Amino acid sequence: MEGVGFVSGSGALGLVRNAGVRTCQVPTMVATTATGKQSKFEAMRKKYGVAAKDLGEVGFSYDEFDAAVADYEYNLTMGETVVGKIFECTARGALVDIGAKAAGWLPADEFATAPVEVPSEYFAPETAIELIIASREDSNGQLTLSLRRLEFQRCWDRVIQLQSEDVPVFCEVVSVNRGGVLVKIQGLRGFIPQSHAGDLNMVDAEVGRQISVKFLEVDPAKNRLVLSKKLASASRKMNNFAPGQVVEGVVSGTKPYGLFVDVDGVSGLLHISQISHSHIPDVAALVDVGQPIKCMVLNQDKNKGRMSLSTKVLENEPGDMVKDPEKVFAGAEEVAQRYREKLEAEKKASAEVAEEIVSALDFARV
Repeated sequence: MEGVGFVSGSGALGLVRNAGVRTCQVPTMVATTATGKQSKFEAMRKKYGVAAKDLGEVGFSYDEFDAAVADYEYNLTMGETVVGKIFECTARGALVDIGAKAAGWLPADEFATAPVEVPSEYFAPETAIELIIASREDSNGQLTLSLRRLEFQRCWDRVIQLQSEDVPVFCEVVSVNRGGVLVKIQGLRGFIPQSHAGDLNMVDAEVGRQISVKFLEVDPAKNRLVLSKKLASASRKMNNFAPGQVVEGVVSGTKPYGLFVDVDGVSGLLHISQISHSHIPDVAALVDVGQPIKCMVLNQDKNKGRMSLSTKVLENEPGDMVKDPEKVFAGAEEVAQRYREKLEAEKKASAEVAEEIVSALDFARV
């Protein structure tokens, strides 16, 4: 613990540091007791077993010294980030010089986000580090510090940034249970529900494996980080599909509102309104689960890892999908090509009309 020494003398009031001990030079004063109340410096003297001095020898009282030091106090608050220098590192923690009147205390369990095996050797003397103030001053004016909290805060900041970029990221499998998978990602612990584990085997042999995931929920306030391997896989595969492309899949489920189609591991929805130009009274009666099917991609939703599909646009004649699905599948590529050419022509025509309108407006201004 950095000590406090008292030096009397003439000249301007000032604080000096010498060999880790703070000293104070003040004008010679007659020792008095302003309030009769024990000051914190007297409490520190008793705590560390320092012999009492005759106030007449010192030339000023503890109250006067306390007031003098107050002029040089730093206004440090909980949650504030400060830069400090390691003064001493022990098995219990480290003393850190943060420019306050007493060295800050960094407990060993606040050294890092992961447990430290040999705390006394973790920091070298004079190492400069950035920390968060984790407590208010105690009775001796000492602050408790934390590096672990600062690292966690930065980990969450990185995760929030990655979530906003909507990109797959890698993580390490830590453990597997019936409910899902625990992983380590960007220095944090995350959870993958079993429904989002994708092709990950729910066995201990997966521990240590690096896998690609996407974010489902990021909530620093609740310390919740929920991930999905299924979405990451679907997002990667969806890069192989484009609107207007004909894809082959398998019917994976039927609902009153349409069909679900598995296309190389990516889920696609063939809505009832996109099955045929003819009315479909019963979707389940039209196809069977497990039946192969050809569809055209309308659009993608990478956030949900799904595609919107259509067989309606592949019909040569309205109702072909109801009367003869195989005929639709056989001519799917040819019909899709004509559809794409039609869309391209409409897009070009729209651009030309827009250009003519802009030109007319420019001419009117002249």
